[in-house]
Amino acid sequence: MISPLNRRQALALGTGAVLATTLSLRAAPALAAKNSTDEAIKAFTGGKEPVKGKVKLELPEIAENGNTVPMTVGVDAPMTKESFVEEVMIVADGNPNPGVIRFHFTPSSVPEANTRIRLAETQNVIAVARMNDGSVFSDVKQVKVTIGGCGG
Repeated sequence: MISPLNRRQALALGTGAVLATTLSLRAAPALAAKNSTDEAIKAFTGGKEPVKGKVKLELPEIAENGNTVPMTVGVDAPMTKESFVEEVMIVADGNPNPGVIRFHFTPSSVPEANTRIRLAETQNVIAVARMNDGSVFSDVKQVKVTIGGCGG
């Protein structure tokens, strides 16, 4: 016969369950984010390996607050009907959800965009540009975050 738990046993059991859940949730997103980043890039590029160049990603080297990190991305492209940037995807490999933002362009667009992004921790931010002919280019910058922005 199983004896009922006393108050101390119930508190110890509850505390242990909360601690185990918290530790397992904090370790899993970092591993999942890297795999998700690679998968997101492969899906965006159609499996092509991005070539370094043409894309210029500007971010601060050190972000004091991960909640609001200024970012500018530009692509060196002629922006004609024959050759233009269709889309730029920004991913952050240390965020719980690595997809940050996508920018869509037309031949009449200026291939540059700026915004503020949220970063959970020190990590790489990756910009991948897809041209209308299917070629893909990228740039990577590491940002050191002193105060996390995604619950960190």
